[in-house]
Amino acid sequence: MKSYIFIVILFLTTSCFAQSADSVVLARFFSTALTKDKAYSDLNDICKQCGSRLSGSEGAAKAVTLVHKILSSLDLDSVWQQDVMVPHWVRGEKEQASINTQPVAICALGGSIGTPKEGITAHVIEVKGLGQLAKMNPADIGGKIVFYNEPFDQAYRETFNAYGRSVQQRWAGAMEAARYGAVGVVVRSMAQHIDDWPHTGVMGYNDSIVKIPAVAISTKAAEQLSESLAKNKDIRFYFKTSCQTLPDAKSYNVIGELKGSEHPEEVIMIGGHLDSWDLSESAQDDGAGVVQSIEVLRLFKTLGVKPKRTIRVVAFMNEENGGKGGAKYAEWAKANGEKHIAAIESDAGGFTPRGFSMVATDTLRTQIKHRWKDLLDKFEIGSLDNVGAGSDVEHMEGICTLLAELHPDSQRYFDFHHTGRDTWENCNDRELEMGAAAMASFVYLIDKYGLGK
Repeated sequence: MKSYIFIVILFLTTSCFAQSADSVVLARFFSTALTKDKAYSDLNDICKQCGSRLSGSEGAAKAVTLVHKILSSLDLDSVWQQDVMVPHWVRGEKEQASINTQPVAICALGGSIGTPKEGITAHVIEVKGLGQLAKMNPADIGGKIVFYNEPFDQAYRETFNAYGRSVQQRWAGAMEAARYGAVGVVVRSMAQHIDDWPHTGVMGYNDSIVKIPAVAISTKAAEQLSESLAKNKDIRFYFKTSCQTLPDAKSYNVIGELKGSEHPEEVIMIGGHLDSWDLSESAQDDGAGVVQSIEVLRLFKTLGVKPKRTIRVVAFMNEENGGKGGAKYAEWAKANGEKHIAAIESDAGGFTPRGFSMVATDTLRTQIKHRWKDLLDKFEIGSLDNVGAGSDVEHMEGICTLLAELHPDSQRYFDFHHTGRDTWENCNDRELEMGAAAMASFVYLIDKYGLGK
């Protein structure tokens, strides 16, 4: 009995000592990130030197070169570029729109065809999402513009849940409206606040259905259009766009890694997407995720933390309008028999980190929470209950033990998402750096202790 008690005491003492030592390392990650401010500096370079970075664009090509240069400056074990063919859509001239000749703010949805040169002018029919459209009489829609006006549900605490509920009208709106003979689609921007910033985003077509142009309208203009329709169903909406899809272009994922000292065959992959929409510098979506991932390697190097396992950063190309970069990396990893134990993405903005969402078995999720939640809670990053992972790392499902995503506070994300407001100046340096330190902390624990079987 005494021997058993001694073993228990020894185990608890050793466990407490290990957690204390780990706490010191995590504290150094945070203090170094917050005082050096390198991720914020890298983000400035990407935003100001490259601008918008839509796949196939000059800005995207500049970003590939710049991120390769940044990774090369860290004296990593290897840095390389991975070829990937990507869609090449261009917006063209600035969009125009009006309600009975009164101008309103719109932007074309990514992937949309353009309007005729003279634009489109037609009566409008308003619906609250795809469900209501499906109940309509086709005779009431033919020849009209369908106005999708399902707002975010403000009751959701997690704003991404509101986004997920409303975003289908953006993705499938043109396809479904065209079935009924509509000539165009206007979609309420995916945002909580009422303002005059239209939000772009990807939309889809079905080759068996006629393609009609689709635009997003600012939430302020959406309210105006809805109020106008309530007073007069006979109003006419005009919009003109000149967007088009060009042949696919060659681009690259940018990759850098530190080789593991004990288990180099086990890979912990971290990343964000280098491409962006074309309305702004896209600091939050997803310049932040790219520089936070780079900063993880810089923190390991700066603090002399030698990883047991290989830590690999991937700056993915084409997350926004195709996911080709994530798919190409997963295809390559599978073909080469790579053993990924974790794939962690940052693609939810550079706001204050709260923890990590995960795609994992119930056993692994319980194990992670049991082993590390108390420690992570000390740094206010112990939220581990959300399920999900970034769209680039989701391609790794089935060939990676743990998929995860940095989970920052989301309340302000959709003020900037896919808009002209998403600039470096609207990204807070301390919040950004804390997110980088949070990622480094999670990677450090996975690297040191592994994820078991």
